Amino acid sequence: MEGLKKILFINFGGIGDEILFLPSVISVKKQFPNAEITLALEPRSKGIKDLTNIIDDLIFVDIKNKNKYFEILNLIFKARQKKFDAVISAGGNKFISIILFLTGIKTKIGYNTGKLSQILLTHAVKLNKQLYAVKMYHDLVKPLTMIQTDLPQINVEQKEKISNSILIHPGVSKMSIQKNCIKTIPSKTWAKVIDILAAEGKKVILTGGPDDKECIEEILENVRTKNFENLYGTTKNLSELAQMISSAEKFLCSDSAPLHIAVSLGVKTYVIFGPTNDKVLIPASDSVIAIKADDNCNLKPCLWEKRQTSCQNPICLKISAQKIAQTVLTK
Repeated sequence: MEGLKKILFINFGGIGDEILFLPSVISVKKQFPNAEITLALEPRSKGIKDLTNIIDDLIFVDIKNKNKYFEILNLIFKARQKKFDAVISAGGNKFISIILFLTGIKTKIGYNTGKLSQILLTHAVKLNKQLYAVKMYHDLVKPLTMIQTDLPQINVEQKEKISNSILIHPGVSKMSIQKNCIKTIPSKTWAKVIDILAAEGKKVILTGGPDDKECIEEILENVRTKNFENLYGTTKNLSELAQMISSAEKFLCSDSAPLHIAVSLGVKTYVIFGPTNDKVLIPASDSVIAIKADDNCNLKPCLWEKRQTSCQNPICLKISAQKIAQTVLTK
């Protein structure tokens, strides 16, 4: 497959998914440095362009739109129009292989979802959902390259470290909240964490994006100490958030996109995990620590693996502020 000049990647999901998908794109770009890279994604994830210079063009596909079939047809039309040499698509939906076939692109790579994918795709790759997501996605590009990119990589200007600092990003995406996918601890618990860390003499900094407005307001209503810095609303885009994260000695967050930004930057990161699977969302590394409840729930992890919404009593998120703060202070 020498001389690929135009390559289309397709990955639908949130910004966190796009960050986890980036290493696959990076490896292919290293193999074909002169290739033009286009990424088809959901409009909500367009901020990925703020974090990398490896993507030349974006195609927006609003699959959450009620006119999703029109959106998919538009993607097929644009793919045929642009005459790509290869297309690589994530996603385990059985219809992906049909979409790729209809693009008319010569080299078509996707996950093996059955006999149809084996017939329609050039390469039907085994989907292993038990791997760290970066590795799971990276299996898709093995037919094109032996180059391996193990962690997300982003292109932002890193800032000087703030001594003794702990940056806290408590929120999750508004879409996950609307879908009743509860992945973070209550705001009152976050407030107690800030109180404890500040009392230990740490320089605590609070941040968040537009989706976190309600969460931040509740934290500010419940926090007792004044010895912390509230920088909520001061970052205008993901690039500025990444720069802020790079300046922290430690980063404490929920299972959300900022987690993957911190991993990309090599910042010591502590992540609250409840119903989701930390094994597939963070790398095996001393630099990234999962904080979980001692709940003995035999269904955990359940979100995405066994259910699409959170249960009525998520005991997996009943993690004490003391345990969270102690983990950040000592590990």
